Amino acid sequence: MSVAVTDNPSATRFELHEDEKLVGYAQYHTYRDEIAFLHTEIDKRFGGRGFAGRLVGAALDAARERGLKVLPYCPFVRGHITRHPEYLDLVPRGDRARFGL
Repeated sequence: MSVAVTDNPSATRFELHEDEKLVGYAQYHTYRDEIAFLHTEIDKRFGGRGFAGRLVGAALDAARERGLKVLPYCPFVRGHITRHPEYLDLVPRGDRARFGL
């Protein structure tokens, strides 16, 4: 089985597919040099397999590659950053307190 995360700018979301099936997505909004993550959702049929973490990790890696500052409005993205502090530097220092980071 093939798993891939891709950016779908027309839908403003990163998508995770297993083979041809959409497993889930991380919705975002970009403005200038910032990307605000708004919502992450995984289809219930694929729950408990670590797909959400994989999706968010890939989305954060893409933000880093593009030089974007991350605003983690989505609770799952915030939690992922808390569990993986190597992503904390993506959140502007002045915004960390408002996100509880």
